[in-house]
Amino acid sequence: MQKFSWKHKISLTIYLLAFTGISIAQQGQVEVNQDKNIDVLLNVKKQLNRSENSSERYKIQIYNGSRSGAYAAQKEFRETFNSWSSRMEYESPNFKIWAGNFRTRLEADRALKRIKRKFPNAFIFKPKKEKN
Repeated sequence: MQKFSWKHKISLTIYLLAFTGISIAQQGQVEVNQDKNIDVLLNVKKQLNRSENSSERYKIQIYNGSRSGAYAAQKEFRETFNSWSSRMEYESPNFKIWAGNFRTRLEADRALKRIKRKFPNAFIFKPKKEKN
């Protein structure tokens, strides 16, 4: 391999510094054109995704029994799994604790695997559609 002389090294350094200065000195402006209805649709979609009562979502039942047992199970669930919501439902004569609001069965299966360590009788289900 051939060695560079000092003259070549200095010339190369000056060239690289000049080229770097030119390439960094770029400016630009971005303009986004979009339909105004896109924001409205995004907000509607967000509201639908937040819906806890959607029958298209999967939930995990972690408890079924007495009121006091339901309160205890819900408290224990919230302390252990604070990343998922839980709520109490009453279907005569039992109180039930439902957890999560999963879009896909795969998502629910992954959560169930973790939840079963603490609540071995937990299972996945889809709530029935409410009649109007």
